[in-house]
Amino acid sequence: MARVKPKRHGVVTDMTAMCDVAFLLLTFFILTTQFKKPDVEQIKPPSSISEKLLPDASLMTINATPDGKFYFQPVENASERLQLLDKMGQKYNMTFTNQQKAAFQKVQAIGVPMNQLKSYLDLSDEEQKNFKSPKGIPMDSTNKQLVDWVQQSLSVNPDYKLAIKGDVTTEYPKVKSLFEGLRDIDFLKFWLITSQEGKP
Repeated sequence: MARVKPKRHGVVTDMTAMCDVAFLLLTFFILTTQFKKPDVEQIKPPSSISEKLLPDASLMTINATPDGKFYFQPVENASERLQLLDKMGQKYNMTFTNQQKAAFQKVQAIGVPMNQLKSYLDLSDEEQKNFKSPKGIPMDSTNKQLVDWVQQSLSVNPDYKLAIKGDVTTEYPKVKSLFEGLRDIDFLKFWLITSQEGKP
């Protein structure tokens, strides 16, 4: 009497389907994960016990370095970045080439006055990555370009959120001028980025 071998096709098919699902999930997470971009300059924020997380979307960020320079990071949305650049160009009577617009869509952060923005956008990706601004974006009682970036961003999308990351050694008068500038445009709700107490 011949022996009938058990069929294992069902098991193989199930395993294949599970592998397919696992691969699809892995691909999805790889493609949708947003990795934190490094700061353009080394910034060590003050510590706190807060554990609130920043929103992932529609977030613009201001970085204040230890020597009081300001950098502005626009939101990640490329088309809305173009609208922002156009609005800043109109305010400062500037026009930008298509290459400069393409560079602005992927720039990490802006750290130059408006009169130097075109030359900054003309730098290569590697030069931009290694660029350390000598003065940053102006922000004082007579020249409020940093607040202009925030205000024009909000005119693109009033639902944008703002986070401010300052170094623990940044002089208070520099940060105070920023807070006063935001108050002048009636923008009073923003996050202060801190490091968790007990962590380096």
